[in-house]
Amino acid sequence: MTGVHQVIVVDAANVVGSRPDGWWRDRPGAARRLLRQLTALQERLEDTEIVVILEGAARAATSGPDAPDTADLRVVLAPGSGDDTIVTTTAAITNAHVTVVTADRGLRDRLEPTGATTTGPRWLLDQLDQL
Repeated sequence: MTGVHQVIVVDAANVVGSRPDGWWRDRPGAARRLLRQLTALQERLEDTEIVVILEGAARAATSGPDAPDTADLRVVLAPGSGDDTIVTTTAAITNAHVTVVTADRGLRDRLEPTGATTTGPRWLLDQLDQL
């Protein structure tokens, strides 16, 4: 993406887990719903890239016949710990303001040295509810 000035890194597990809507019964399905919403949000934003981190069973959301078309959305599949992948991904982003969406206090502490700001899932969910 050219002209990106802001990057939003999404802790998908934390965002999905913040709404008690039965996501635990179908983690890939919940991740697919979030990916569809984030893709729609990405299409509306200018100078902003969204990076979503999927871990565990949610990684299956990107494969199979039900996998959403994520267009310009950047999806990173965590090979192990989602938190480790979020920290590594965030630290590798240069020349952009980075905001990480998570309510995980331990993760927020780990992100401090990267210079990223953090915000809770409510902020992102409010954005998605406006779509």
